[in-house]
Amino acid sequence: MARKDIAMTPEEVASFLNQGWNLQVATVGLDGWPHLTTLWYAMRDGLITFRSFRRSQRIVNLGRDSKITVLVEEGTSYDNLRGVMVRGRAELTNDRGTILDVYGTIASKYQFGGSPLDSEAVESMFGAYAGKNTVVVVHPEQIVSWDHRKLGGAY
Repeated sequence: MARKDIAMTPEEVASFLNQGWNLQVATVGLDGWPHLTTLWYAMRDGLITFRSFRRSQRIVNLGRDSKITVLVEEGTSYDNLRGVMVRGRAELTNDRGTILDVYGTIASKYQFGGSPLDSEAVESMFGAYAGKNTVVVVHPEQIVSWDHRKLGGAY
């Protein structure tokens, strides 16, 4: 079976990313080696978005070089492996309102089962951390996907 036969459609990619849980984030370190971490994320306006402390290595790396690769994957056996890898450029913002909005979106997704938090709750929970954070929006240049369930048991 060819790669195109297991690739997800654009609609499948969007659905998979909206439902995904852990985001593996690779940035380029000063020494040229990949720096790889795992974070929580949210989809905002169809783009992968996350927040991180401004002094974290990933943000320092992205400040030097905006190249980023992210991966969302799932599956526990070969026949049900699925994933989406996005290579692109990172847009960084330190805007307090955006940071709090992303904090709220991520908190709703991961901690509160999708129940939206009002702005007062977000400010109360995360306001003290907003000034220490940066929001990263991933602008895709290449998207690669796979869904081994499409193999139908054949390898």
